[in-house]
Amino acid sequence: MSLVERREVVAVVRDWVEREVVPAAPDLEHADEFPTALVEDMKELGLFGITIPESYGGLGIDISTYALIQMEISRGWMSLSGVLNTHLIAAWMINEFGTEEQRQRWLPRMATGELRAAYSMTEPEAGSDVQAIRTRAQRDGDAWRIDGEKMWATNGLRAGMVMLLAKTDPAATPAHRGMTAFVLEKEPGVAKLPGLTIPPPIRKLGYKGVESTELVFDGFRAPLDSTLGGDAGIGKGFRFFMAGIELGRINVAARGVGVATCAFEHALRYAQERRTFGTAIANHQAIQLKLADMATKLEAARLLTLSAAARKDVGDRADLEAGMAKLFATEAAQEVVTEAMRIHGGYGYSQEFPIERLYRDTPLLIIGEGTNEIQRLVIAKRILERQRKE
Repeated sequence: MSLVERREVVAVVRDWVEREVVPAAPDLEHADEFPTALVEDMKELGLFGITIPESYGGLGIDISTYALIQMEISRGWMSLSGVLNTHLIAAWMINEFGTEEQRQRWLPRMATGELRAAYSMTEPEAGSDVQAIRTRAQRDGDAWRIDGEKMWATNGLRAGMVMLLAKTDPAATPAHRGMTAFVLEKEPGVAKLPGLTIPPPIRKLGYKGVESTELVFDGFRAPLDSTLGGDAGIGKGFRFFMAGIELGRINVAARGVGVATCAFEHALRYAQERRTFGTAIANHQAIQLKLADMATKLEAARLLTLSAAARKDVGDRADLEAGMAKLFATEAAQEVVTEAMRIHGGYGYSQEFPIERLYRDTPLLIIGEGTNEIQRLVIAKRILERQRKE
């Protein structure tokens, strides 16, 4: 995609965000209401298929442009980026690791948004320590029997598909070799299905409007061909999920940039309107120092995110770059939002301005898709690996 085409696509999304998302977000967020109308708009815009190849009905847009789009969406309302994130990770994994039959079966419906996906790896006793998962999948006649409990499944209720990581050989050494990725179809919006119960959504500080759920599997039966990559994919689920999480971390970094952009723009505008001691507070040196630091962190976060996306675009391993982008952009987002609240003073704490919403949303970014403590370990490990090879 040329630079001109990229700018045109991003401009279309930016216009939609300004026109439809920004006015609707406050009421939807405070009511914790699923944004049905906005999701339908996203379908019409083709956003559920933006990274899916054109040969399967998608737009075939590169990950760098996808990151820019997610920045724009998160600038309007971060929760909408969550509706897309797990869906597009699952689509990427199917395209990258699935069989051709699996691509033909699922990607066209995913591209239109007819079939939306959740992504389920985390468990009550296994968050950052993925190898500690307990969910089991065992062959049982003509199906796989799945038992276990998953946590924090974004879109878990409304999705018609779940990309699931489960153990298929608990005795495998190392443990991750005994894990397999499954693509499970289910009836969307139904909380009680044969072998699957979805409890009420988890109540959260922020990230409202999009559900985060548990998934309780008790004898759920999945077809034998639901293993990602077919029989050849059995035992490779850990690698598949870790490759997918690189895209997820780029998404979270892009969310951080979008949220920080929103906070900075509001702070900049407010600083020029609010007057104290006979002048706009933007003329006070203390405020100028804050604005300078905020703008610098924001630009650095944007560039790190696009650097990671560019590496993923060419098919290179991007865990180092995605980890750096996720770490820096999300920490920067929290710092920028906090400074924006200080610039707004008491108004930043009120629901009249979006700052309080951003302030509640940013902690999720520091935790989601691997905590920032884990990101630091990933970064250090990869730096040492690269140094040893030189």
